[in-house]
Amino acid sequence: MSIYKKQYTAALFNKIASYASISENSKSLIASIVTFQELSKGEMLLRNGQIASQIHFICKGALRAYVTDYDGNIYNKNIFLENDFAGSTVSYLKKTPSNFTLEALEKTVLISLNYKKYRHFIDTNTDLREFYIAYLEKNWIVDKEQREVALVMENATDRYLTLLENHPNIDQRIPQLHIAAHLGITPTQLSRIRKDLKNK
Repeated sequence: MSIYKKQYTAALFNKIASYASISENSKSLIASIVTFQELSKGEMLLRNGQIASQIHFICKGALRAYVTDYDGNIYNKNIFLENDFAGSTVSYLKKTPSNFTLEALEKTVLISLNYKKYRHFIDTNTDLREFYIAYLEKNWIVDKEQREVALVMENATDRYLTLLENHPNIDQRIPQLHIAAHLGITPTQLSRIRKDLKNK
């Protein structure tokens, strides 16, 4: 993986730049706290009940966040792919146990940032603070609202097509049951949608 570290770090900074530009000094600060991590398929990154201490940037691979109810039933909360940030935001903000588990759906390479140090950099550097605010606004307000509206206003086929548009090869990488859960439908419904699209 070492030969790719420079490439992965560049991808992280490109992601940050998509929200706000940061100085070379701020890049150096961020670079000073990154660690690289590899997960095997099925390996847990964060367990339900564990207090999160890191933010993760996915360089390669896929994660799912899932919730387990009192009866042992599992519900997918989200799927994270390359160039996504992943973690339990509520857990590391409030220092409380995570309500969900993060699991690798395939071999995954991550850049992890210590949240405490990262937060200190945000508090002491205006450009990093601007990035942080822009990221939260887009992901926790704009995108969240759009996802919620889509669940109500768009049919499952449209949501599936949007997912494929954003991640063209997701069908070959992630089991259908996880994709279905991400879309808020059953695997049978997803199978029917795929069949209908194929026959068009």
